[in-house]
Amino acid sequence: MNKSLTKVGVVFGGVSSEHNVSIKSAKTIVSALRGISNKNKFEVINTYIDKKGRWWTGAIAEEVLNKGLLKELEERFQADDPIGLKILNKDLALVDIWFPVLHGPNGEDGSIQGLFQLTGKPFVGSGILGSAIGMDKIAMKTIFTSVGLPQAPYLAITDNDFLDKEKHVELITQIESSLGYPCFIKPANLGSSLGITKAYSSQEASLGLKLAATFDKRIVIEKSIKGKELECAVLGKKNLKASTVGEVSFGSDWYDYETKYSTGLSKALIPAPIPEKIVTKVQELSLLACKAISAEGLARVDFFFNEKENQLWVNEINTLPGFTKQSMYPMLWKESGINLDELVAILVETAKE
Repeated sequence: MNKSLTKVGVVFGGVSSEHNVSIKSAKTIVSALRGISNKNKFEVINTYIDKKGRWWTGAIAEEVLNKGLLKELEERFQADDPIGLKILNKDLALVDIWFPVLHGPNGEDGSIQGLFQLTGKPFVGSGILGSAIGMDKIAMKTIFTSVGLPQAPYLAITDNDFLDKEKHVELITQIESSLGYPCFIKPANLGSSLGITKAYSSQEASLGLKLAATFDKRIVIEKSIKGKELECAVLGKKNLKASTVGEVSFGSDWYDYETKYSTGLSKALIPAPIPEKIVTKVQELSLLACKAISAEGLARVDFFFNEKENQLWVNEINTLPGFTKQSMYPMLWKESGINLDELVAILVETAKE
């Protein structure tokens, strides 16, 4: 092990429905950390967390990273001995900076950030507070409201609000009167468009509520907004900066999981074909939104833009955006003049701040 290199502990997988996306993101990040311009800067120490929460290092972590989660690998998990949290004792002296690539609950919600903070080593991305608020759409929207950020109308509920028949009927009536159809029903703590329903009727809304409740007790119901879906990447800690703005274009009814992660079903328009004043406004609101919830390091802020009404709404912040080949975050920074290898190097350096 070269003592002159910064030892970056990349942690991926995780106990989350976004497990497979995490592996794909980690593969991109590790490849960039080991790229030509970074090979004399960093040494990568990979740690894979399987779906049962067991920690694996060495050959198994590398194999999952390179091949994905294959059936034969899962069978090996039953025979081999996982490291578990002992990894923090064994490899703590080796790791200089942690790089979490864990999308969704138990990785993006402040859980792993708290664990890393206890190790006394810096880590890439938002801290406990920013991660927790960024993960929970209800908390996020509440803070956005308090600082005056424009948002689409929404309702914030818990599963207790519709468990019995009478409450369920009352909630459906409230949805119809305050939001109308179509509307989006989302688990408050999840990403990658999982567990989301676009409801066009009371029957679809009922099914959507039940689906969302299987993922989270806290649920958000949003008015459907007609317009462009815009995204802006944010980078930095002491000095946050915003990237150029991109648009997600797709032929499906909405930007669901299949559309988001299947080749050819969506297209990124970078830079977005929108007026320059809207670009500037998106960048300004992105920085304000991140500062409002204490998001730092890296984040992607999503917007809706209605050209006819010239209206812009903040949708949400993703404090650990995807790093797959189709992900907007690295593509936005590439268009802004920062290639992938440089981007991951900046993220590692930013963690030191």
